[in-house]
Amino acid sequence: MSSHDQRKIVIIGAFIVVGLIFLFRLFQIQVIDKSYVSSADNQALRFVTKYPSRGIVYDRNGDILILNQAAYDLMVVPGQVENIDTNSLCHLLEIGMDEFISSMERARNYSSYRASIFKKQMTASEYARLAERLYQYPGFYGQKRSLRIYPDSVAAHVLGYIGEVNQGHLERDTFYRSGDFIGISGIEKQYEQVLRGLRGREVLMVDVHNTVQGKFESGDLDVEAQAGFNLESSIDLKIQKYGEQLMRNKKGSIVAIEPKTGEVLCLISSPSYDPNLLVGVKRAKNYTLLSSNDSLDPLFNRALMAKYPPGSIFKLIQSLIAVDEGVINENTGFTCNKRLVGCHNHPSAQNLREAIQMSCNPYYYQVFKRLINAGRAKSYFEDSALGLENWERQVKMFGLGKRLALDLPSLKSGNVPNVELYDRIYGHRRWAFSTIYSLSIGQGELEVVPLQMANLAATIANKGYYIDPHLIRNIQKSDSILSWEKYKTGIDKDHFEPIIEAMNWVVEKPGGTARKARIDGIAVCGKTGTAENPHGKDHSVFIAFAPMDDPKIAIAVYVENSGFGGTWAAPISSLLIEKYLTGAISDTAKQNRILRADLISLEDVYEN
Repeated sequence: MSSHDQRKIVIIGAFIVVGLIFLFRLFQIQVIDKSYVSSADNQALRFVTKYPSRGIVYDRNGDILILNQAAYDLMVVPGQVENIDTNSLCHLLEIGMDEFISSMERARNYSSYRASIFKKQMTASEYARLAERLYQYPGFYGQKRSLRIYPDSVAAHVLGYIGEVNQGHLERDTFYRSGDFIGISGIEKQYEQVLRGLRGREVLMVDVHNTVQGKFESGDLDVEAQAGFNLESSIDLKIQKYGEQLMRNKKGSIVAIEPKTGEVLCLISSPSYDPNLLVGVKRAKNYTLLSSNDSLDPLFNRALMAKYPPGSIFKLIQSLIAVDEGVINENTGFTCNKRLVGCHNHPSAQNLREAIQMSCNPYYYQVFKRLINAGRAKSYFEDSALGLENWERQVKMFGLGKRLALDLPSLKSGNVPNVELYDRIYGHRRWAFSTIYSLSIGQGELEVVPLQMANLAATIANKGYYIDPHLIRNIQKSDSILSWEKYKTGIDKDHFEPIIEAMNWVVEKPGGTARKARIDGIAVCGKTGTAENPHGKDHSVFIAFAPMDDPKIAIAVYVENSGFGGTWAAPISSLLIEKYLTGAISDTAKQNRILRADLISLEDVYEN
């Protein structure tokens, strides 16, 4: 081979090697390394997330409880930010230079080529000031989203609030991305998957000045957002607002239920707060302020989480179980023997109706003794244990000692004591009726939450059954079908008749403990209670339903540290019942007394 041919081969080989190097590099850039493609796309295309409208929540009459309001996130692509007037931008955004620098560093750490949030949840008016000058700041653009608004500023503990997802949310559910929002409490949390909708995407073309030139014509890249489903709740906005007014300056709760359906008409925990405080960029600051208020604890949902002894209200359950077991009948009477257990002054109850009407403690001491010591075993201790087992089973049939199927998180189950508990406290079979007789009048180790007491009122109104209490009636335009279970107490329907009549006597007859719950023209059935409080004054308790012959509302009212049930809880209950059934209040003097009462201040005086 001549030297000429050799040089020719070397030159050709060199060209081939160089060509292969270029081809490999092009393959690496275009196929393997996506950063260049991403950079090029981001110079020409803008991928905008289209956030769906979160579902709207209505009350039972079509009034809006939660809606959406337009807001904007200011987005930034760090690789496109160059030669901007940072001072003027900081002035427009009302932030300092330190905040600007830290926000840019956070964005660069995320990606130089992908957009991330620079400032979130700007209101429409805040963004409008910036939008007309946004062309001066390459790399920045606005992205529309929405904030939740609570028009009437009520029902905070029912509706809940939303917040930005954290790392735990991202790990548990791949649906979410950083910057998304999720239900944190209340209905917002319970129905998150129904309300949230599906995000979409829009692809826009931009020029070198970051000005939108139009949509990128490719149907494969655009995705339409799908709005969340709207919810129709069972809440009656009018009585929810009225109940919150009645409970102002008081600690406690109100729960009202429609007996025939189990629909919750109102659920009030007091003190409460304006749910709009936990919306937008000020949510974290306001949450800290609310949670640090130890004396009032407005974030605590007393209606679902506060556990109290049921007090004398529990005598209704004792009566029904005792009649059903045959240890007493409606004509059974007992002497009001205060040596057995303390009681207020009244004549001895000649029958069951009078015992309920006058709320006689010694009467129920005797009733409970017959239930526990029914001669099931020769040993007094074993007999007490067998009696308590039977009693516990029947009490739980009324929805006590278990978590009711309410569609809200954080609901407590209360407590119905059992044999295992007392064996653990006193030793195996080293206790008997004489150890646990405080259960006879709803004290001792018994614990209930207010929702369970409202459900008890509904159960008696229905003469022996209840429907799962629930807050959502319908998911609009959805294939989801909501169903609720019906639970029977196992108590014969006829046994409820004397109990219901006696509850009417409590309100209507002289000597009844709830005369302040009377409503002209409406037959109210109720029962007062005084829940013992080891930390101060006792709690005022009242349950009721009305009208007597066709119950449309069942209610439980707890007013903490306010004493006897007939003083505060009973009149509050009657006002709410009348407002719901008639839309008006006949006794304005009663209403004014409740609205003016500041029982929190009285509590402070008492404790000091």
